[in-house]
Amino acid sequence: MASITLGGNPIHTIGTLPEIGSKAPDFKLIKTDLSSVSLADFSGSKVLLNIYPSVDTGTCATSTRTFNAKAGALENTVVLCVARDLPFAFKRFCGAEGLDNVICLSDFKTGDFGKDYGLEMTDGALAGLHSRAIIVLDENGIVQYTEQVSEIANEPDYESALAAL
Repeated sequence: MASITLGGNPIHTIGTLPEIGSKAPDFKLIKTDLSSVSLADFSGSKVLLNIYPSVDTGTCATSTRTFNAKAGALENTVVLCVARDLPFAFKRFCGAEGLDNVICLSDFKTGDFGKDYGLEMTDGALAGLHSRAIIVLDENGIVQYTEQVSEIANEPDYESALAAL
């Protein structure tokens, strides 16, 4: 269980992020066109998982924009933004912002991604949503880098995440 904060108030996650060097858990998430996607669909590509509570908050929106701007220059890499938001919210946001270098995926149906990756918040105002975290996977789905952002309102360490690719 990770101890993080929201506005300085302590909250906890269901577990801990996957260990560096471990195989990332597979997932089934929903794209903005309502089709399903799994980790296996990105086999052979490096994957940056940008995980957060909701694209409709300032910090989450900023991280989506920032990784979108950086992703265009990355070879053999996909940036997946994951939250419990409905796919419609992702589609609206990315369409309005003109973001096409990230893939937004929803865990709204089961929340299994948040549980399997140990980042579902268990208490506090955002209980049930995902904590802010970054996970970088190599082409074989092996975890290369993780960051559990300690304060939900803070942005992730973009440079370290990108350097891990």
